[in-house]
Amino acid sequence: MEHHERALAAYVDSVRAAPGTVAVIAVGSVARGTERADSDVDVYLVVDDAAFESALAGNRLSWVERRDADYPGGYVDVKLASPGVLAAAAEAGDDPMRASFEGARVAFQRGGDLSAVLESIVTLPDEGWELRVCAHVAQARIHGGYFLPQAAAHDDAFLLQHAATHLALASARAAFAERRTLLRGPKYVAATLARLDLPPGFLERWRALVERPGVEEGALLLAALDDWLGPAIGPDETLSTFIRDNELAWLHGTLPPEYR
Repeated sequence: MEHHERALAAYVDSVRAAPGTVAVIAVGSVARGTERADSDVDVYLVVDDAAFESALAGNRLSWVERRDADYPGGYVDVKLASPGVLAAAAEAGDDPMRASFEGARVAFQRGGDLSAVLESIVTLPDEGWELRVCAHVAQARIHGGYFLPQAAAHDDAFLLQHAATHLALASARAAFAERRTLLRGPKYVAATLARLDLPPGFLERWRALVERPGVEEGALLLAALDDWLGPAIGPDETLSTFIRDNELAWLHGTLPPEYR
């Protein structure tokens, strides 16, 4: 929309000459073309690596610029990045980081071309997606097949909620990976799952568990997941995969699957 483009242009004008500025990348709904009239303008301000390290040390990584938006309630939501951060995101970024660059467009850049690294951030090889399917199926099996029944057996209300939530998330993430879809964040899980091509009944069982956390609902969802994606990882590998990805994540300097 025209007022979003004016706000973006005004922001670019305010930072293009600043020391350390490398680029401004438009992201979010404005970049994807799904904005509403009152949407904010999301950008990554890319600065050189030295400026980013200084901002990191000063805990100045994100802020809101209201003076550049010329529509009621509008603002520019700024996140800081650097060429080094973009390269690292392409190599090992988690889903929300990668998803934040879907539809991204460069509004301004000083020298070089960022298009290749932006494309690589949002593009995973098939092997990467297949590994994610296995990891999330293992998560679902342990949370749904062990922790959820344990919660019921010991009348542990916290464990019940914890296991059901993790089963729901792992099942959704496995579906996302199978359909080559990035997780934008918890806020978008239900809506993203609803728009995917899923086996009959899968979405209904997922919603039933979310609405009524319990052993029966968990078993039905887990059965649907195993019928669909179970062959990706054998039963004997499930526990070892879960331990590697959770209990030993610290050893490898990785994050548990739900945070990737």
